[in-house]
Amino acid sequence: MAGLELLSDEGFRQDGRRPVELRKIQCRMGVFDQADGSAYVEQGNTKALATVYGPHEIRGPRSKTLYDRAVVNCQFSMATFSTAERKRRPHGDRKSTEMTIHLKQTFEAAILTKQYPRSQIDIYVQILQADGGNYCTSVNAATLAVIDAGIPMRDYVCACSAGFIEDTPLVDLSYIEEAAGGPQLALALLPKSDRIALLEMNSRLHEDHLERVMDAASKACKDVYAVLDQAVREHLQETTALLGDHGSS
Repeated sequence: MAGLELLSDEGFRQDGRRPVELRKIQCRMGVFDQADGSAYVEQGNTKALATVYGPHEIRGPRSKTLYDRAVVNCQFSMATFSTAERKRRPHGDRKSTEMTIHLKQTFEAAILTKQYPRSQIDIYVQILQADGGNYCTSVNAATLAVIDAGIPMRDYVCACSAGFIEDTPLVDLSYIEEAAGGPQLALALLPKSDRIALLEMNSRLHEDHLERVMDAASKACKDVYAVLDQAVREHLQETTALLGDHGSS
């Protein structure tokens, strides 16, 4: 697909956004009573559900026990109905395995694992609907679920994708923009310290442009942080109000 179709002469994208504008983000915390923490995030038309269990005793072979910190166990999957193509193996495909590894690396960098030696924290993320930015939406949902579980982190982890079309950085790419095949990166950032938890590029980008795309992605991650932080504050107020109602009844 030609870059011309992705960016109008007036500088608008196909969905009407400006180049550095996020898709609409909607989120809810505490969506499952059975899990220690859970969250649901919609980023545009991409929808992710995250659940967290733990910290709990190590399950499986004792050999994987870490005596100075918690093991972070992640699993990424895509619902069979999440894309137009029907997926036969939602867990075992190469892309899901890769995403699982990326999530594990991201949250090992953020969770204060040394507070829970000889234990395990499980993070499960499922994409219910895929329309671009699957990894980033997964990270944002998992961050809220970890916070909901009361597990301390160094900072929020906020993720956003970025691309480069017609000499213009674009953030929070939709499926159509991803499918265009231009240079793209995914950034997971700890926004208060500007520390990078994960950076992945899927194609070559000239170093003259890299700084601009990174700056756009970093700014977008901080915009995501503002939305997630607001969701956490609202959830805390709702929970406190509920506890107050129970206490007075």
